[in-house]
This record gives sequence, C-alpha cells and structure tokens, in this order.
Amino acid sequence: MYTTLIQVEELKALQASGQPLMVFDCSFDLAQPQAGAAAFAQAHIPGALYADLDRHLSVHPTPGSSTPTASGGRHPLPTRENFAAWLDQIGFKNDMQAVVYDRNGQTFCGRLWWMLKWVGHDAVAVLDGGLAAWQAGQNPACQAFQLKPSLVSLRSADEVLARLDDPQAPQTVVDARGAPRFRGEVEPLDPVAGHIPGALNRPFTDNLQSDGRFKPAEVLRAEFEAILQGRDVNSVVHQCGSGVSAVPNLIAMRLAGLGTQALFAGSWSEWSRDPAKPKATGP
Repeated sequence: MYTTLIQVEELKALQASGQPLMVFDCSFDLAQPQAGAAAFAQAHIPGALYADLDRHLSVHPTPGSSTPTASGGRHPLPTRENFAAWLDQIGFKNDMQAVVYDRNGQTFCGRLWWMLKWVGHDAVAVLDGGLAAWQAGQNPACQAFQLKPSLVSLRSADEVLARLDDPQAPQTVVDARGAPRFRGEVEPLDPVAGHIPGALNRPFTDNLQSDGRFKPAEVLRAEFEAILQGRDVNSVVHQCGSGVSAVPNLIAMRLAGLGTQALFAGSWSEWSRDPAKPKATGP
C-alpha cells in the first residue's frame, strides 16, 4: 500500500499486477478553469480519470441553495458524505489504491490526496513528479483520439434520394423496422407512416435466435440472399426509424460474409419529415 508518494516505476508495476487501482488526473488552472480538462483530453496517463477542482473536489451552492458544505472560501469542501457519494458514483472502492497526479507541481492533486485521507482512505499516493515524470519514463501518455479513414459508409438522405431508380448506380434500401411500420399501417414515432419507395423489409429481430444470439452465419446468408433476390450486396443501404436498429442488419450481413454496407443514419425519422421526399405504403 502506498500512502504518501509513489514513483513511476512503482505505478507501472501496480498497473501490471492487476491490483485494484484508480489513477486521478487533477490538473487545473485557477486563471483558466477549463484548461485542466482540456489538458487532460490532450494527454494523460492511460486509464486515468479526471478530477476537476471546481466540479468534483469543491462544491459551489447556488444562492438560496440548501446544499451543505464542509468549509467556506473560494473552493468550499463538499461534506464527507457527498464526497463519498461521488467516489461511489465513479466506481472507487475501499480496497483500491488511489494514485493522484497533476501537471502543476503537485499543487492540485494534493487536494484529492488530503480529501481521501479525510474520508478515511489511507491507500492514496501522489505520483512523484506528476505527468512529466510519467512521460519522461518513456511510457507514452494517452493522446486525444485521432481520426482515421472510416471503415464504414454513411449515406445522407439526399444521396439516397439521388439513387432511387437510378440504373447507373443501383441502390437497395433495407428497412429494419417491423413489418406493420414498414407497410405504413402504424407509426408510433414519426410524423408520416410508410417507407422509402423500393425499400425491402428485414426486421432487425429476424437476425436473432430465441436466446438473443445472432443466427449462424450460413442461416443469415441464406435469409439475406432470399430477400435480395440477386441484387448486388454492395448496393445495400441500411435504414430503420432513426439509424439505430438498422445496425444489427448491417452486422448480420457482415457475419454472413456479405461485406459491410452503407448506413442511412437519418433513416425514416429524417426522410418522413421532408415533404419533398417520396413515401410509399404497403408491402
């Protein structure tokens, strides 16, 4: 158990050991309160949580509020009970080792170190040297997520419209909603009932077995081939009501070895709201 300081190599060993551990980044800037969160988003120790001085380690009741505080000043302490509730909310448990750090010379992580001691948690240590020491230890900090080329295809409503009945660029719209909604017999959510003209109906629930697992690949392949009736699998655009339940159809076709098709994420909820977009009802 580490109760005061911990070195970078000791933290690495703890991470590798699988012991219950939570690492907190407490970086902050009194002159620019948002700067700490921005710095955390740019780089932090892998797996670390951000503990904001204003939002997590202080409480700022609104005028007239009955929210209790444990101290006054510019950064009033929450009560021990409210602080413990926050720890529980983020999943921190009594058997965990806490490691706190910042990039401000241990200025702000010391606050969390003290507060954990205050609620009776002794296993909390300050990372000696903070983020700079971690980075100098040749263990790269976690960088902000970098965009890479998309692995899937997204279609807009106008792109779907442009390819309706276009023999030069055939398109097969597959609608994942239930059959009554597809046929336009009921519409509990969107302003107009029906479907995109020429669309095929494959309710997303048809992909599953009675136990909730996907059907075997060979079954899925046979079912989709029966629905498509020779249409090019690469022409398929999946849609549903709002772009959510269409994805199981996309996954099922991929499981069936039929590739990964496009998704019209706006789906019927977008299409039906546009008076200029054609609508169809029936089978």
